[in-house]
Amino acid sequence: MAERDRLRDYRGKRDFERTGEPRGHGATGGDGPRFVVQIHDASTMHFDFRLQVDDVLKSWSVPKGPSADPKDKRLAVPTEDHPLEYEEFEGVIPRGEYGGGTVIVWDHGTYEPLSHDRAGRPVDFAQSLERGHATFRLSGSKLHGEYALTRFRSGRDGDGEEAWLLVKRTGGGARAHGAPDPRRARSAKSGRTLSQVASDAAGE
Repeated sequence: MAERDRLRDYRGKRDFERTGEPRGHGATGGDGPRFVVQIHDASTMHFDFRLQVDDVLKSWSVPKGPSADPKDKRLAVPTEDHPLEYEEFEGVIPRGEYGGGTVIVWDHGTYEPLSHDRAGRPVDFAQSLERGHATFRLSGSKLHGEYALTRFRSGRDGDGEEAWLLVKRTGGGARAHGAPDPRRARSAKSGRTLSQVASDAAGE
């Protein structure tokens, strides 16, 4: 599918004359597939978990954020694909716009796809997501180690919206910080908190 089609929903929800969010121009991903976790203080506070898959960021809203504890099963609700440039976005989305509120980059880095079939052969990562289960190793400034995304509700047949679980896998050389108090968390990009980003935007 063409890049412009994959971002149709993303662009259709936004007025780029008002929001500073990137429109998306097909930026390349650099060395290895990227990931970003953003804290988004919108109508409800949540974390946005995004993985680069081909030329877009596949995205999930994770209310409680990623956990370093394998016993924690974090709800992850898929949202529209975002452009690769969104990895760098930090700022304030104007009130009245889709997702209005403050955004910081809590963590970002690269990831290694780990999905295999039952015979141990590697499976294309996009294909593993389509099938509803994907495993990967994160290498960020805060998150490290193996995680899995598993779809447990398809959203079809009237059974509610599609939903996944984001879970830390045991072993795999885990070294990770749990999700912090989002209001006190600092950006991995700028070192600022949500309130500092909002204050700086108000002073511009």
